[in-house]
Amino acid sequence: MSPSFDLVTVGRIGVDIYPLQTGVGLEDVETFGKYLGGTATNVAVAAARYGLRSAVMTKTGADPFGRFIRRALQGYGVDDRFVGTSAHLPTPVTFCEIFPPDDFPLYFYRFPKAPDLDLHPEDLDLDAIRAAKIFWVTGTGLSEEPSRSSTLAALEVRGRNGITVLDLDYRPMFWSSREEARGWMQQALEHVTVAVGNLDECDTAVGTREPRAAAKALRDKGVGLAVVKQGPKGVLAVDDSGEVEVPPVPVDVVNGLGAGDAFGGALCHGLLADWDTERVMRFANAAGAYVAGEIACSDAMPTEEQVLRKLGETQRV
Repeated sequence: MSPSFDLVTVGRIGVDIYPLQTGVGLEDVETFGKYLGGTATNVAVAAARYGLRSAVMTKTGADPFGRFIRRALQGYGVDDRFVGTSAHLPTPVTFCEIFPPDDFPLYFYRFPKAPDLDLHPEDLDLDAIRAAKIFWVTGTGLSEEPSRSSTLAALEVRGRNGITVLDLDYRPMFWSSREEARGWMQQALEHVTVAVGNLDECDTAVGTREPRAAAKALRDKGVGLAVVKQGPKGVLAVDDSGEVEVPPVPVDVVNGLGAGDAFGGALCHGLLADWDTERVMRFANAAGAYVAGEIACSDAMPTEEQVLRKLGETQRV
């Protein structure tokens, strides 16, 4: 029988090659750091930092970067038994430029196709998906076949049992148009209990970037908890208990790219701890702020104690 996990994610994995100099273009960077990357992967890493038993279902290439990824997952305490190998596709790498506080261009090298989009239904352990306390998928996983059909099939098998999350995760370079992405995301929304996205991602999913209208549209799709990230205006969350809006946590931004994934892992922690919605949002906000103050994504994912320090509290939230 498949083991029971607190969190199972499906989706993007790769190697982040981030500059160790900030404020300059890649053409002038001399040294880089190598880190585990990918939205679904970073969320699993972030959750593991809180002691959650997490796993990621994905694929790498049969190359040294693929070996690095497996070693890194094991080091972070993320189960790698569901990480397959595409013999004919290279492990993706992603470069970024760092221009604090709010400009972090990304350059994805996922050619001819990323292994994590080469996921077939038989690559997914459906028993583990059914049994997981939280099942997490991303919008990027819907961008191309066979990953799209596999993701939707997994959601149907899951059947909105437990906590099922769609991270809207809209990356325009992976889609032919916003309208195409909207169609597939709306299909996925029919199967999830939680949706998370920023204003642009909400616009992609439901056709509006006005926060309350977006939350209502997500809820109208049957989503129990709609989380709308509003950047400098904080986070809006709407569920059956009502509406919660929490302000951002101040931070001197170094690299904002991992903040959303840190938010996701902290969201999982708070949901499984059965905290009230405001407490979850404040904690997740602080986790995101913590990572925004660091260069790396996966390496920087905080513990609960570090998040609490970021909140400036001496006791649990």
